[in-house]
Amino acid sequence: MDMNEETQNKLMQYQQIQQQMQYLGMQRYQLEAQFKETEKALEAVAKLKAGATVYRSIGSLLVKVDDLAALKKELDEKKDSQELRVRTLERQEKQMRERSEALGGELEKVFAKGEGNARAG
Repeated sequence: MDMNEETQNKLMQYQQIQQQMQYLGMQRYQLEAQFKETEKALEAVAKLKAGATVYRSIGSLLVKVDDLAALKKELDEKKDSQELRVRTLERQEKQMRERSEALGGELEKVFAKGEGNARAG
């Protein structure tokens, strides 16, 4: 099927947006998993009794933590940062979804009218 240049461009944009939405969704999913892991770590630290021995993973090593308050602060900051990044990704996904819906609607109209078949001349 031959399409005019404008329709081809819209179709390419639509496909790119779909790919970007998939990528953003995967990023958000991974970040949400990290966020939940950080929350669980914070809950575990909160349940510890004073003087408890704690180790943290650094690469493939486990290193003893001497300052639980500093660890808790670091985890809190990490959680806040992850939460902000998740919200940012959600906003980006929403914008992409809105653009995709608008572009999809335009393409549907073009193909319903048969205008996508017009050759550029």
